[in-house]
Amino acid sequence: MDLDISMETKSYNYQEYRALIDEERAQGKATGGNTSDDYLRYTDLNTNRMDKWDKRYELSEELKKNLDQLEQQEHWLLLTEGWCGDAAHSVPVIAKMADYSSKIKLDLLLRDENLELMDKHLTNGGRSIPKLIRYSEDGKVLGEWGPRPAAAQQIMLDGKAQGLEKADINVELQKWYARDRGASIDQEFQDLLK
Repeated sequence: MDLDISMETKSYNYQEYRALIDEERAQGKATGGNTSDDYLRYTDLNTNRMDKWDKRYELSEELKKNLDQLEQQEHWLLLTEGWCGDAAHSVPVIAKMADYSSKIKLDLLLRDENLELMDKHLTNGGRSIPKLIRYSEDGKVLGEWGPRPAAAQQIMLDGKAQGLEKADINVELQKWYARDRGASIDQEFQDLLK
C-alpha cells in the first residue's frame, strides 16, 4: 500500500497537536468536536498524562541505537485523538522518537477527520487508536503499530472476554501504563525498527 495522504489532509506536529487539544478544550470541546462530559474529562486526564510523559520519559539507549541505524527517511503517520487514553501514553513516546531521529518525519492526524485512512488500518475490525503507519521515503508501508503495547492489548481483550465494562478495563489499563513506564512501547519499537 502506498502513502495515502492528500495535500488537503490536515496534519500536526506534536507541539501543534498539544496546542490543538488545549484550544479545543478552552472552547468546551474535545478533538473531533466532541462536547460530552466524558470526552471533556478524558481530555483533561490525558493532558495531565501527556505532561508527565513529556517530562519523565527518556528513550532507552537500545532504542536510540535502532533509530540511529535507520537507513532511509521514513514518514510516520499517527492517527490519534486527544480524548484517547492509550494515545495519551503512546503519542508522547512516539514524538520523542521522531524528535531524536532526523530520519523520521512524524505527522499526527485526527482519526475522526481521516476515517478513510483509518479504515485501511483497523485493529480486529475496529478503529482503535493510536495507530502508527510507517512509510518509506517512496511511500511504501514498512509496518504499523498500535493501538497499544501487546500486554495492554491483552488486558483489553481479556476484559472484553470477561464482560467487563469499558470503564473498568480502562482503569486496569491506566494502572498497567503507570507500572510499565514506557518499557513495553520502547521494546516494541526496538523490534519494529529492526
